[in-house]
Amino acid sequence: MKRRDFLRAAGVSIAGVAAYSHWLEPFWLEVTHRDLAIARLPQSLDGRTLLQLSDLHIGPLVDEEYLARVWRTASALHPDIVAYTGDWVTWRGHSQLTQLERHLPHTPRGRIATLSVLGNHDYGERWSEMPVANQIADRLTQAGVQVLRNTSLDLDGLFVAGIEDLWSRRARPATALARWTKGTPGLVLNHNPDALDDRADWLGYDGWVLSGHTHGGQCRSPFITPPILPVRNKRYTSGAIAVGDGRHVYISRGVGFNVQVRFAVRPEITLFTLRRG
Repeated sequence: MKRRDFLRAAGVSIAGVAAYSHWLEPFWLEVTHRDLAIARLPQSLDGRTLLQLSDLHIGPLVDEEYLARVWRTASALHPDIVAYTGDWVTWRGHSQLTQLERHLPHTPRGRIATLSVLGNHDYGERWSEMPVANQIADRLTQAGVQVLRNTSLDLDGLFVAGIEDLWSRRARPATALARWTKGTPGLVLNHNPDALDDRADWLGYDGWVLSGHTHGGQCRSPFITPPILPVRNKRYTSGAIAVGDGRHVYISRGVGFNVQVRFAVRPEITLFTLRRG
């Protein structure tokens, strides 16, 4: 092949990959099905389904028709429990509250429970505007979504806790887990997986954690670390990861984005089947 032909072919290939990564894959939704084995899970929950949705990023960047398709796809799975693991919005101003209110009637609900934590983008500018977080939490609560902010609940014998976002500087795992006792089946919702590395704060908790935040790195290659990975611990990319002290985390690749690009990291909603582990 002549040099000129080679360069032309290479340019066409690069343009094709760029177009695919920008226009196709960010909206090529995948439904991931997997079991979630929880030690001593109550018999009443064995075989029930739990749907995880993360990093929705309702706002100026994510197409609203795409989000409507996400809601339809997720609702059609008829989950028993729905767990939202943060970043409902990409905050640019109060117009995001209006957008959130418009979408909430269509977002999926669980037949048993619908739970949520907040992500860093739900705390406004520089993740530090508590009035923004409070207004978003209020909208969710009014729509029937139970927001866990360093709090916990009993779900038919399953201890479920939710931790505020790490970057908001309000994450208090010890507070959220204060009512957990060794041997109790548990599940924790926590947006940023970096919070897992402050082990002393977790009071010996040894169950599953559901997280998001990373978007799976958005671009994946077998040769390099994902370039868009906003965590200190670069192990925390996506999927199921053993933390190393009895805890396991499942990190969702998320639904939305802040940069419209994905390559080999399709957006994801995850349908777990709960199992006695």
